[in-house]
Amino acid sequence: MIAVTVREYCDGMDELLERRREALSAWTTFVEEGDRATPLVRPEILDSWARSASVDRGVVRAPLADESETNAFWQGSPLQIAVERVEEELRRTAEDGDLVLAVTDADTRVLWTYGGRVMRRKAETVNFVPGGRWDDRSVGTNALDLANRLDRPAMVFSAEHYAPIVHNWVCWAAPVHDPVSGTKLGVLDISTTWERTHPIGLATARVLARLVEQALPRTQMYATQQAALDETFEPGLVLSVLGTAEAHVDGQRLLLNRRQSEILALLALHPDGLSLEQLHALLYGDHAVTFSTLKAEVSHLRHALAGQLASRPYRLLMPVATDVDHVLALLRRGNVAAAVEAYGGDLLPGTESPGLVQMGEYVAVAVREALLADPQPDAVLRYIELAPYDTAVLEACLAQLGRDGRLRHPAIPLLKARLSIADV
Repeated sequence: MIAVTVREYCDGMDELLERRREALSAWTTFVEEGDRATPLVRPEILDSWARSASVDRGVVRAPLADESETNAFWQGSPLQIAVERVEEELRRTAEDGDLVLAVTDADTRVLWTYGGRVMRRKAETVNFVPGGRWDDRSVGTNALDLANRLDRPAMVFSAEHYAPIVHNWVCWAAPVHDPVSGTKLGVLDISTTWERTHPIGLATARVLARLVEQALPRTQMYATQQAALDETFEPGLVLSVLGTAEAHVDGQRLLLNRRQSEILALLALHPDGLSLEQLHALLYGDHAVTFSTLKAEVSHLRHALAGQLASRPYRLLMPVATDVDHVLALLRRGNVAAAVEAYGGDLLPGTESPGLVQMGEYVAVAVREALLADPQPDAVLRYIELAPYDTAVLEACLAQLGRDGRLRHPAIPLLKARLSIADV
């Protein structure tokens, strides 16, 4: 976890306070003067405020749907089955971040909630509970309604909510779709108090919504279409470890220290999970490091990932794409040039993790052997920038060009120059 100084914390709070003041000013302007609020807020918020005009601003809680009808809809539904399958992960996320999570139907009626100790009580007071109707015509602008209406992730901060009862909240929501038909089933929402706004809140909502989608009951059609879905599925976590160390969740970069990057890489490369003992061995080898130290590191990483890291075994709870898997997949398809282009160099250069050192050697050897078998000039020139002293690959490429009779290939002078430098 990144250390935060008192000054950084205060600066962050100052920014949130200013943002809250601006939201409240815009809301007040809209309530009192209508159209003058247009340049002050996002268009989707303004549109929702207009739809919410019939809502009593003094509303103290959301209206409740019929309890028996809500229960009948929920029991045995695909959403219930999916939520039960991932409920442990959802609950842990809520507890670790003191959030309240909710899953709704396609009409923004809450079907299921779970909250941390503080947020659970706050949620109950405003009927953010099963049966609560959170469409904007019932309770005003909120993230659940926006995500449902716009069919995309949405965030509503503080006084961007229309009803003052939730001006102290920040909410992130993402739609949940049937992965086969594309039918929108509802939304997943996470909420907390405004001062706990986090940059990856929206990404977390998207990841949790995907987690629920992946847990939906599989129809016969699903099995036949899964391969096509996998080809187009946008991963939640994108991890680059070849020649660098960068992690992004839904496009937002995570700032991790060296050890966190190593743990994240090991977990990403072992999607089925690792026990505490396995992770310790792969990370530290024979070094005398206690299990407690490792647990603390994992805890910091879990916080950075907004709870998306399970235990027993340790595994990531989001779709993952790594440059390692990408390079190896290209090599398996025989696309050597593209594999070399995607290969950024040594895996986490300087790492002492036995598991990562071994994987790094495997990838490096795989790329090198592919080039020796198919020494395409452009690919070799790209590779030699990363491995300038690998004369065998240069010689293999020059020999292949000679056998093919391509003695005037424009890459030959460059290859010979590289070879002469490498031989020095």
